[in-house]
Order: sequence, then structure tokens, then C-alpha cells
Amino acid sequence: MRIRVLFVCHGNICRSTMAEYVMKDLVKKSNLTEEFYIDSAATSREEIGNPVHRGTRQKLKEKGIFCGDHRARQVTKKEYAEYDYILGMDTWNMKNMMRIFGSDPDEKIYKLLDFSSAPRDIADPWYTGNFDATYDDVSEGCHTLLNHILEKGQVAQRQ
Repeated sequence: MRIRVLFVCHGNICRSTMAEYVMKDLVKKSNLTEEFYIDSAATSREEIGNPVHRGTRQKLKEKGIFCGDHRARQVTKKEYAEYDYILGMDTWNMKNMMRIFGSDPDEKIYKLLDFSSAPRDIADPWYTGNFDATYDDVSEGCHTLLNHILEKGQVAQRQ
């Protein structure tokens, strides 16, 4: 059974897509690609159909991380049942996800950095212009999320 992970931000062109591709890279390097399904989405409709932001694409390229042809899309209420982990980037994303989903009875909605030693929001580089800081936070969040999943024994770590 695959672990299904959905990363969510406001527009689905910067942070959530960065997290999607960072996480895909991590699981690939851990030989766990077949154990995961990873995607990303937006809480808003503002960017639907738009490609990954050039700043995100450039940062991933700098880090040697493959960036596919993801197009922004909005998360839907039915997706709550389809994912094991639904990860927002900041407090506003969390509020908007709860508006879309209605509730979180299975306790699967988190902020990405909730698994880190210093839970916090991930700043939106659309406003800050700082894709380096966003990448650092996203990378930390993805590493700690993967460690959490491995520690829970949800997938067996491979060599």
C-alpha cells in the first residue's frame, strides 16, 4: 500500500510544487519511489493551469532536483479521503484547507514543518522573493516528514 502525500499552498506554483519535487527526490534517493504517491495543489483558483514558478524551477535546478511539468490545480473536498498526509505551508493554507475539507476527523492535515524541531510557517516566495529560504524550509520539512513516516513503520526503509 502506497503512502499518499499531498502538499498544499495558496497558488500551487511555488511552495507546494517545490515540496512535491523535493519529496519525490528524497524518496527516489531512498529507493522508496514505489512506496509513495506525491502530488501538490492550491487552496485558491488564482493560478490554475499555470506552470511551476520560474523561481521554484530555478532553485530546484540549482539543487539538481528534477522539476516536471506540473500545472497548478485546486484541491477538492473528495481528496481528503484519498491522501494519508495533507500538508499546508502556512497558517492561512491550514484555514483554507479546513474550509475546503470541512474537518479533519482522521488527523491527516499538518503544516509541513510540524514534524521539525521548530514548527513554523514557510514564507511564500511569491511575496518575499527569497526562494533560498523557502527551499531550506521545504527541504527541512520534507526530510522530517519522511523520517516521521519511516519511524512510524509506514514503509520499510531500503538500502
